[in-house]
Amino acid sequence: MATKDKRIDAYIAKSADFAKPILNHLRELVHKACPDVVETLKWSMPCFEYKGMLCNLASFKQHCSFGFWKASLMKDKVLMETAQSEVAMGHLGRITSLKDLPSDKKITAWIKEAMKLNEEGKKVVKAKPAVKQELIVPDYFISAVKKNKKAWTTYEAFSPSAKKDYVQWVTEAKSEETKNSRLAQAIEWMAEGKRRNWKYER
Repeated sequence: MATKDKRIDAYIAKSADFAKPILNHLRELVHKACPDVVETLKWSMPCFEYKGMLCNLASFKQHCSFGFWKASLMKDKVLMETAQSEVAMGHLGRITSLKDLPSDKKITAWIKEAMKLNEEGKKVVKAKPAVKQELIVPDYFISAVKKNKKAWTTYEAFSPSAKKDYVQWVTEAKSEETKNSRLAQAIEWMAEGKRRNWKYER
């Protein structure tokens, strides 16, 4: 007997009329393909778990979406490509009616493939974050700021991001005149203990 979460019943009930048959159909397919699936609500949308996250549904004002947690590991090229781009419309694009869905046979095969990935403990490898580049501070910048003790004390106490804001603002100036003007302004503001974007801070 399928175990259903009442929160998902409520989610579907509150969805637009066009979305209800789509959501109900996909929900039933998931339960049919995976009798041991567990329903839950995560990130405010219906999710299905089987030895880990399996797939999810979502309803919007004008379309529905359906996606697999490990789509990037699945064999279908469309699923793999949409998983890489992570489009907001899910892995099947905009679903506005039952006609937009692939065949039940194809969806069921996808669900079973996703189940197998979880059974085998396969994990999605996330891309490593880009290596942070070290901030290069020109000698002229350091030399000028050091001439003002208050400005230098403030600069030294700044976080790396606060230092970067000032350095980039000065070094990205297109002309020598603008660069010197910005440097003078930077020193004045730092002498007053201000960050580069102090005007926008509350």
